[in-house]
Amino acid sequence: MDIEKKIEKLREEINYHNHRYHVLDNPEIDDYDYDMLLRELKKLEEEHPELVTPDSPTQRVGATPLKEFEQVVHTVPLQSLQDVFSFEELRDWDTRVRNGLDEAPEYVVELKIDGLSVALLYENGQFARGATRGDGVTGEDVTLNLKTIKSIPLKIKDTNLLEVRGEVYIPKKGFQELNEKREEEGQPLFANPRNAAAGSLRQLDPKITAGRPLDIFIFNVQRYGGEAFQTHIESLEALNSLGFKVSPKRIVCKTIEEVYDIVNEIGESRGDIPFEIDGVVVKVNSLSQREILGTTAKTPRWAAAFKYPAERKKTKLTNIIINVGRTGALTPMAILEPVRIAGSTVSKTTLHNEDYIKEKDIRIGDYVVIQKAGDVIPEVVESLKQERDGSEVIFEMPKLCPDCNAPVIREEGEAAVRCTNVACPAQQRRAIQHFVSRDAMNIDGMGPQIIALLLDNGLIHDAADIYYLKFEDMVNLERMGEKSVTNLLNSIDKTRENDLERLINALGIRYVGQKAGKNLAKHFGSMDNLMTASKEELLMVEEIGTKMAETIYDFFINDRNRQFIEKLKAAGVNMASKASASDKPQVFAGLTFVLTGTLSKFKREEASRIIEEFGGKVSGSVSKKTSYVLAGEDAGSKLTKARELGVNVISEDEFEKMTNDFNNG
Repeated sequence: MDIEKKIEKLREEINYHNHRYHVLDNPEIDDYDYDMLLRELKKLEEEHPELVTPDSPTQRVGATPLKEFEQVVHTVPLQSLQDVFSFEELRDWDTRVRNGLDEAPEYVVELKIDGLSVALLYENGQFARGATRGDGVTGEDVTLNLKTIKSIPLKIKDTNLLEVRGEVYIPKKGFQELNEKREEEGQPLFANPRNAAAGSLRQLDPKITAGRPLDIFIFNVQRYGGEAFQTHIESLEALNSLGFKVSPKRIVCKTIEEVYDIVNEIGESRGDIPFEIDGVVVKVNSLSQREILGTTAKTPRWAAAFKYPAERKKTKLTNIIINVGRTGALTPMAILEPVRIAGSTVSKTTLHNEDYIKEKDIRIGDYVVIQKAGDVIPEVVESLKQERDGSEVIFEMPKLCPDCNAPVIREEGEAAVRCTNVACPAQQRRAIQHFVSRDAMNIDGMGPQIIALLLDNGLIHDAADIYYLKFEDMVNLERMGEKSVTNLLNSIDKTRENDLERLINALGIRYVGQKAGKNLAKHFGSMDNLMTASKEELLMVEEIGTKMAETIYDFFINDRNRQFIEKLKAAGVNMASKASASDKPQVFAGLTFVLTGTLSKFKREEASRIIEEFGGKVSGSVSKKTSYVLAGEDAGSKLTKARELGVNVISEDEFEKMTNDFNNG
């Protein structure tokens, strides 16, 4: 078998198992075997890059981070739905529908998934573009991020133009695990799955999106170039046969009374559904009847969303405990008498900070009302003051850290109270978890349990100690066999070569994340330069403000932090930025470029890299400060604005000549 056929066979096999796992929820092979197939495909594609195709399973992640999202005008508007909150309102809607038709309608009842609406466009059987709903008329191009969702097919067996609408969401279990990880790393928790899904899909770096447990259900055909469908149910079944993950519950009802029964049935069991819903959608099944009913300016007349009321329960708040995060923030947690709400048993929840507790006058011993309105994390809505008997205790934030007994402070203008001890065990544990996390040093295989094991056995005391671990010290630890120790040490060793931007993020400096880490690494070029930078020099870095500059400066003048970095340096951890290591003349220094349209000679990320190598900056929007607009085919509003402002517009040929002249000059 030749290489091309072998690669194609591997792709088909991986796509088959991917569909079994992510769409049908019925895998035929285990994760290891799937990973081995994917690894083999990656290896062959690396050896033969000319055979890589856009729909290959390896292309779901790995694109260069975007500067900003391009806008997409929806050919078919993504309208919102008319909300109804009672059976009386639902009956009124049904009456209006029947009055507008000659024949009685059938209805389809589906779950109203609480996520983010998107449109997926397929051309010649290939996934061509994905966009957010936006305002219904104009959305954002999030194609690269949508490609990371494995239940979205990259290729279908229908070459007609097809555009579908779906809802991107995070399952309850995935959301809980995501928040648990964020809590361990001292990051703020997501309030609910919808916010988490929306934030994940709008990341400029697709690799971040790929690390989030996103999924999708498709619920509508927006437009189709093939033979027209007669009913909504028929269109969903067709999508299902093409490999789309369609609305999981779709029930045809002959009368509005049947709709009531289904709405009640779903409402009673919604807590057992593995993803969040905030209601059900009722739609006219016949597509020709939909045409007759038409739409208003904002909503279709042929559909309505029945919204369930938020579920509330009363329980007793028995205690308030303190959780210490990576940055030393003390977060109060309510301990509750266990109560069943929205399908899960709740025994604790966050109270955010002391201002929140004072504002709601929450006391230990109070009966409280908790609510889950589309939130996996329940919220304490109110304390029932009328039920107090005088035994309740007013809560006060501790003056000393509960983990290390060091003094705590609350800085002016902040809601958080923080531990002042940089060596606090709780902070150290969470600091190490952040240091090894995917977005930081990305040490594969070093999860919270392994970190706890190494800390408990005195093998590490801070994150730098990780690079001094020895095989003989670890091999006899519980749950650590020879193979797992070898794999972990190899993973650690590989991260010594990480770029400086990852290390800066891993240090856990307050307010400094991936983007700031990248900007700092590029600007200063080395850890030594960054450590000796003044506040004024820090303020010269792109997107570094006064508050961030102060925390960075304060971090690096701390002797303990400087010793920690020296320890990493001695272990062979890279302290230089690869991004800054350009031998190109900095002839674009001070110039800002905007890229627009389809580039044929360069990939967009390649053009951006060239500009940055020559010292220039790439922006996502045109302004009077823009130096050049590099315009490809089908350039749109950015080109128009550039001409209006008198900004220099250059072609790819002109851009190529500029860079060639500089290279040769």
